[in-house]
Amino acid sequence: MSALEYDVIIVGGGPAGMTAGLYASRARLKTLMLEKMILGGQMMTTTKVENWPGYPGGIDGPELMMKFQEHCVEFGLETGYGTVEKIIDNGDSKTLLVDGQEMTCRAVIIATGVVPRQLGVAGEEALVGKGVSYCATCDGAFFRELPIAVIGGGDTAVEEALFLTRFASKVTLVHRRDKLRATKILQDRVMANEKIEVAWNSVVGGLESDSSGLTGMVLRDTKTGQTRDIAVQGLFVAVGVTPTTGFAADILEMDEEGFIVAGEDTLTSIPGIYAAGDCRTTVLRQVSTAVGDGAVAAVMAEKYLEELKHTV
Repeated sequence: MSALEYDVIIVGGGPAGMTAGLYASRARLKTLMLEKMILGGQMMTTTKVENWPGYPGGIDGPELMMKFQEHCVEFGLETGYGTVEKIIDNGDSKTLLVDGQEMTCRAVIIATGVVPRQLGVAGEEALVGKGVSYCATCDGAFFRELPIAVIGGGDTAVEEALFLTRFASKVTLVHRRDKLRATKILQDRVMANEKIEVAWNSVVGGLESDSSGLTGMVLRDTKTGQTRDIAVQGLFVAVGVTPTTGFAADILEMDEEGFIVAGEDTLTSIPGIYAAGDCRTTVLRQVSTAVGDGAVAAVMAEKYLEELKHTV
């Protein structure tokens, strides 16, 4: 890519990035959306989305993202592919190093999302969407009256285990230690829930499956080394997520986990740079919240650029 100048460059082509692109291009800003791999982000691996308004019965993730893509380019949004390696703040302009080449713009919207931390067990990736999930609120309803397991011991894992009892016949909460890390009130709720059984001092040693998907897991005791088989048809991994923000770590304020510090206004520690969606500090990471962030970020960038005109 040669050096080009844009009003706005959006880094990331998931729901947040595409919504930002729709709003920015509709505001007649010269906008480029850069994606590293494939437009749509994690939604491209989601078999069905049931909590996006307007689609009773649900819609496949890739189909929904194709509709997003068609809509966001309607107003002239440019899209491109490349890996952003660095962002340089020049004050009234920003320089992005993309695959070794420089691109310039006046405002940047970072919407790079997160990557779920995997267990690293053989067969895990192949079973994503076929029993293995990283989002209880996204996929829990698919496991009505079925036995499932949640892996983890923190607040997220415990909250997901409690949430999943609405659907599952039984929830096995697997934790590698003999004490949960979750807050006391959540621990109390787990212990009081008849549908939840905690597998203490345990890790997943293997997955079992057939042509239909996940059928069970092998648990290994961290103290004795002994293993046992448990029949489950759903496995929810809640051992954390990793934000895709390393390229901006040297210029933006991040929290201890690497999320970009930005509030509901999407403003970061540097004027003209905005963070939208899962990569920012937020209490909920869903398509709907990402879309909201994308809209806010684009509007904030538009206001920033308008103010810039009157100060130059």
